[in-house]
Amino acid sequence: MTASATSARLSAASLEKQVDQEALLLMLSYIEAECRRLGVPEAARHAALAAAALSDSPSRALPATITLQ
Repeated sequence: MTASATSARLSAASLEKQVDQEALLLMLSYIEAECRRLGVPEAARHAALAAAALSDSPSRALPATITLQ
C-alpha cells in the first residue's frame, strides 16, 4: 500500500469519526431540548454533560447548562 493510499484511508476514517461525533452531539442536543420541554431539568443536564464529554470544545456543548439551578 502506498503512502497516499494510507493517508486517504486515515482521512476517510477521520471524517467518518467526525460525522459520527457530530451526529451524536446533535442527538444529545435534541434529547436535552426534549427533556427541558418535558420539565425534566436533571435529565436535560445529563444529556448536556454527555455532549460536553464528547465535544472537543466543551463550551460549545454547555451553554444551556449554565442557567440550571
